[in-house]
Parts: sequence; structure tokens; C-alpha cells
Amino acid sequence: MNSLPPLSYRHLVRLQGPHGLFEHAEGTVPRQEHGYCTDDNARLLALTSRRPDLDDADELSRVALQFVVAAIAPDGRCANRRDSSGAWIDTPTTDDCWGRALYGLGTCAARHPDATMRATALAAFSTASELSARSPRTMAFAALGAVEVAQVDDRHIGAQRLMRQTVSTIGPVSNGAWQWPEPRLAYANATLAEALIAAGTATQSTWDVDRGLRMLGWLLDRDTRDGHLSVTPAGGAGPDDRGPGFDQQPIEVAALADACTRAHAATGDARWADAVQMAARWFMGDNDAATMMYDPQSGGGFDGLHADSVNLNQGAESTIAFITTIERALALVHAE
Repeated sequence: MNSLPPLSYRHLVRLQGPHGLFEHAEGTVPRQEHGYCTDDNARLLALTSRRPDLDDADELSRVALQFVVAAIAPDGRCANRRDSSGAWIDTPTTDDCWGRALYGLGTCAARHPDATMRATALAAFSTASELSARSPRTMAFAALGAVEVAQVDDRHIGAQRLMRQTVSTIGPVSNGAWQWPEPRLAYANATLAEALIAAGTATQSTWDVDRGLRMLGWLLDRDTRDGHLSVTPAGGAGPDDRGPGFDQQPIEVAALADACTRAHAATGDARWADAVQMAARWFMGDNDAATMMYDPQSGGGFDGLHADSVNLNQGAESTIAFITTIERALALVHAE
């Protein structure tokens, strides 16, 4: 395959504001008027906690941690949106932002090299982990953070409870043609499978691991077309939908890379390592439009793939998705 691009946080530094990572960009320029969201800052916290060795990682992770901790209300719910002045403009909930906050906090609590940051993240995680959500996807995000915490404290009550609740909330998977626990595929689909693999591994439940692997294999088969990824489009997909579908989002590719990395760690099966490389190639132009999905000059990821064009805006979500996918692919190459 072509050489993987180098890892760099330089576009994330460009998107950084005084309160955190700005959500949107016009081209490479942050759209400050659109403000900030917890979703992206939690993703940034997880990324920089895993890879604290890259440029400006320390400052990026510190600001991200401050943002996510501030988002957690005293009762454990999570706010998501701040305006450009830093004022919170929504009501705390247990929606996706809560699950992603737990993911970011759990990763920081387990992996960040700074002990003070680990302790701060764990305290916020412990507060938020007293709650739960109805959405399987939200719980999957939370469970990935819980797995991180359980690796350093296997008696953490909140982490253990979140893992148990998540595998139950995701529910059974049919043995028929539609091997998915939901009637339609939505977004970040592979995260559901990854949560089962991760929680099953942590709790030594081979049944949950096998269920997650079966879901992921089915999804990977469905999202592969002519030897390249052709992921579920932004509008989702049901049993009767046939690809390719548009527009395709980088977050979907990154979710597959994360899940396949997890599957490879659990099984050692080369199929999963190959899928991570296929996800990296999607950004490098091996996709339905044969078009690169990142900007080599800025280091940013493009926001969406259309049938015959690309959304050239380089927002936070897409850039983190690009960096995360390349990080996963490089790690597997170096491990060989």
C-alpha cells in the first residue's frame, strides 16, 4: 500500500480556541461563531491521552480536559454546547455527549502520563458514571471509557456497572440476513460492536466478545465494495438499501478502524488488521469517489465524501477521525 501520512496535530492546533476545540471550519479557518461542543473535545481528550508524544499534545489535552470536566453537571449529566464566549447554551443530558465525555475521561484517567490529569479525569468520570442512558450507542461510547478505567481499577463500581448495562442495552443479534441489533444502521455503527468486544474482554464474557465480532464482521462485509470501504452514509441504511450511499462521513471510517483494532487485539486475526489499513486507504483516496479525504498541507480531514466531490471543510470531528485512523494503522504496521 502507499505510505501512510505522518501523524500531526497541527490542524487541531489551528482549530483551538481559548475554551477548547472549535467545532466547524470553513476550509481550514475555524468558524468561531459556531462555538464549541463536548463531543469533539472529548474525542480530542481521548486522542491526546493515547498519543501525548505529538506536537502540542500537552496543551491540547489540558484544554480538552478542562472543557469536558466543566461540561459534567454535579448530578452527572453532561452539557454539549458552548458559544464562542465560552458560555454554555444547552441543558445537561445523558445523550451522546455524555457517553463521549465518559470515553474521553476514562481514556485520560487510564492513559495520560500526567498524574494530576489522570486524577481529575477519574473524579469527573466517577460522577458521570453514576448515570446511564437509554440509547445503545450512547452507552457504547460510555462503555469504552469504562473499559479504560477498569484496566487500572477493576473494582470501580461505575465502570463495572456501565459495562454490564451496555452489553444488555445493545441486545441480541439475529442469525438471519440482518445481523444487527437495530432496524437501521445509523452513525458510528462499529462502536456498538467494539463496545461488546471491549466489555466482553474486560469481563471475560466470551459470549459478548463473539457477539461483537460477529456484528463487526457483518458490518465490514456490508461496508466493503470492490475491495475498498464504502461506509454507511450519513442518512443511515436499512435492509433494503444498496450502496454506494452518500454522503460518507469520516467518523464512520474511524469507528471501523477503532473497532477492527480492538478485534485484532482480541483475536490476532489478520482480517482485522487488513481492515484498519483499508480504513486508512479510504482517506488516501481508495474510496467510492477515488478522492483523497485529507489535506496534506494542513493536516486536516475533509468533512464528507460525495458521489463526485468532497466537502473541503476541515472541522474538528473529521480531522480527529482522520488522525485516529492513521494512528491505528501506523500502530499495527509498527507492531509487525
